[in-house]
Amino acid sequence: MLSANLNKYHTQIFFFLSLIFYFLNFNLNDKYISIICFFLISTIGVSHGALDNLKGIRLLKKFKIKNNFPFYLSYIAIAFVVVLLWLILPMITLLLFLIVASFHFGKEDNVFVQRKNIKFLEFLLFLKGSLVISAPLYFHADQTIEIFEILDVNISYINSNLLLGVIILSLASNYFINKDFLLSFLDSISIVLLNYTFSPLIAFTIYFCFLHSVRHSFSLIFEINIKNFKKGSIKFLKLALPLTIITCVVFLLSVYFLNHFYLLDSAILKVVFIGLASLTFPHILLEYLLEKNDKKS
Repeated sequence: MLSANLNKYHTQIFFFLSLIFYFLNFNLNDKYISIICFFLISTIGVSHGALDNLKGIRLLKKFKIKNNFPFYLSYIAIAFVVVLLWLILPMITLLLFLIVASFHFGKEDNVFVQRKNIKFLEFLLFLKGSLVISAPLYFHADQTIEIFEILDVNISYINSNLLLGVIILSLASNYFINKDFLLSFLDSISIVLLNYTFSPLIAFTIYFCFLHSVRHSFSLIFEINIKNFKKGSIKFLKLALPLTIITCVVFLLSVYFLNHFYLLDSAILKVVFIGLASLTFPHILLEYLLEKNDKKS
């Protein structure tokens, strides 16, 4: 009950703030905004995956493997392979990342009571999460295409009518997935408002850090201590801090290195999106393997 109420209030507060941003039409196009977004993503944003080491250890125990080294090696190897693939095949890697990320966002943000016996659930969750990708492309096509070009992906044309159709389908998917359609729908409207109001990087940062990451962190906190949210939060912060710091340092070093070859804003965008892609694939694979093995046990 506490978890449900917390997600409910979080959705309402996030929607209310998105509405305020929309009506006040804040101008956040400051020269330091990309740096601020970078630090938010590399700290608050990535922190929701900072317990993957503990989840990996739990997964190894299911396979009766006592040595934790195979998990760390596999996780890091997958991340490096994603970066390498992006350098070799940027278009294909970006496309795969957007597909996987859309499903991940839809699944992880779907925290309200789900309807029973839903047909094509995976596809509906993909549609729900695809709003994070389609909204910036629709409202700020030129800026989004510019980001793709910085990521070495050239897109010459985007069909705005097709994007609008995807956005409508994404909004409609909430009705078929959740019993409490309104709360789920508010999340999607918040994403639309953010992308209408802000540039793609700012909109993504606010969504990724303060909706997606915070929401996933809530679930981890309740896994740690379902009865006492305060104690669970303190323990979560202690457990998440080491990997969050390591990730942030790696991101910072990457920006420092790339800044020798690219402008600072371009270096930041490369590290943010390619870095997130390299972490997303092993993170999702780990979640999938845990979920699959939990069902068996």
